Order: sequence, then C-alpha cells, then structure tokens
Amino acid sequence: MNTAAYVTTDVFTSERFAGNPLAVIPDARGLSDEAMQKIATEFNYSETTFVLPAENPDNTARVRIFTPTKEIPFAGHPNVGTAFVLGQQAEIFGKAPGDRLIFEEKAGLVDVQLLRTGNDVSGAKIRAPGELQLGDTIADDLIARCIQVDPASIRHTTHAPTFASVGLAFAFAELDSLETLGKARPNAAIFAEAAALHKEDKTGFSLFLYTRTTEKPWHIRARMFAPLDNVTEDPATGSASAALGAYLTSLLPEGDIETQITIEQGVEMGRRSLIGVDVRKSGGIVTDVFLSGHCVSVMRGEVAL
Repeated sequence: MNTAAYVTTDVFTSERFAGNPLAVIPDARGLSDEAMQKIATEFNYSETTFVLPAENPDNTARVRIFTPTKEIPFAGHPNVGTAFVLGQQAEIFGKAPGDRLIFEEKAGLVDVQLLRTGNDVSGAKIRAPGELQLGDTIADDLIARCIQVDPASIRHTTHAPTFASVGLAFAFAELDSLETLGKARPNAAIFAEAAALHKEDKTGFSLFLYTRTTEKPWHIRARMFAPLDNVTEDPATGSASAALGAYLTSLLPEGDIETQITIEQGVEMGRRSLIGVDVRKSGGIVTDVFLSGHCVSVMRGEVAL
C-alpha cells in the first residue's frame, strides 16, 4: 500500500488545540492533483499544504495549498504552519533548512523567516506576495443578510464594505461592537447570492468581519466565514488579516508609516488565535506586508493512497 506522511500543527497559537489547524504533506512527490484534493477534502481543515521540490534551485520548495474544495494561490496560516513544519526537519529535499525559506506558490514567491524560542523553531514570519488590490464596494444590506445582523450595525467610519487582497481576495466589513460580531451567523444561501453578484472573490464569497475600539485601534477582533468553500467559520485567516492591515494602513493620512497590528480571531469557536501584521507604507504606497505567528505540533502519521 502506498502512503504519504503528514504532520498537523495548530497555527497562530502557542497552545495546542487552539489556533487554526493545518495538515502538511512534507513530501508530495508522486501525488496527482486529484489525490491532493481528495486528501485535503479528507482532512477537511480550512487548508492543507503539499510540499514539492522547488522549480528554481535557489528557492526552498514549491508549496501548493488546497481548501476542502479547490486549490488556492496563497493563504497565510498555511505558509506559517508549513514553514514551522519544514524548519524542524533535518533537510528539505536534500538541503538543510536555514532560518530563511522561499516558497514558490501560484501567487508568487513567499519569503519566510523562521521564529525561534531558544534553539527551537516556534513559528514563522512571512511576507505577503501580492500588492494591495482593492475591488468593488459591497452593499450594507447584502453584508447584513449574509450574517443575519441589522444593516445599521455596519460601520462606515473608516471605509465601506469592500474587497481587498494581497494575494487572495476577501470581502471586508467593520461592525459596531463585539456584541454584533458575536451574533453573526452565516446564511449560505445569501452567500451564494453575493458570490453571483461579486466575482472578485474566486473562492465564492469569503467575508471577514471585524471590530475595534478608538482606545486600541490596532488590536482588532475578527471572524471569517466562507460557507461556499465548506469553511463555515475559520479560526485564523492570515491572508485576510494581511489584506486588512494593508488596507487600513493605506487609508492613514501619513505617507510614510509602519503599523503593528494584532488580530484576534477564533474566540467564538473556542480556538483563539493571535495574528501579527506589520505593514510598511512609503510615499503613500503600501510596500510590504508581513504576517507572523507561533505554532504548536499536534499529530503525525500516514495517509493511505
């Protein structure tokens, strides 16, 4: 019987059974696209990664990312978690891993810096591969019906609901309070209506909701729903956090600034996650977006093929 080794890790947490779980196939050589999709569907995590030799020998590896339903070009927690797993190995396809890794992905090259606690790899910091891109604004009523809240609870103080991306597009909306955020419940039928109306989000319609206070504007509480991709709710969404951080920084009046943002997600699911987002803006343009977080090893074994 053919098998493929796997490792799972909880990402954006230092506590096992919290954060966002990720399955990693550290050596996916010989697996077909169909097999990768079936394995990702079997794990049924928000994403599963498959690691292959890099096409350019100067890079560390090629990483493919699958949700339960499709392959996607980029995501945050899969990169942080995959780097954590590979950084603990003695070698990656014949080469010893250093503290800097470069992943080839459909969205481009992802630059990774391993984080250590003492001599042990404890997480990773990645640079988002794409530039900030904005899409259409979204009607308050549509957002409200997607999550079954009052349209009046959607804030416009900073921005209207809109799409943004630094590698993967999400719809973003700011809510008026933690209470409203906690009440949000996705309605898949309305998500399908939104996906038919808005084509920017290639995964269907993935909605990232957040709230913050004037006292602590850079400590953000968030939730993310993507029921059309079999992810009813995601405990930590790095790619969305990176896009939100980039977008909010782009709206600041300063032309040159660096922001440090903490995004707390997954609380309502009992899987609290802490996502670090660092954004650099120069000459009025967001130039760099970094995601960072800790990880914890959970399981390892073999998938029968």
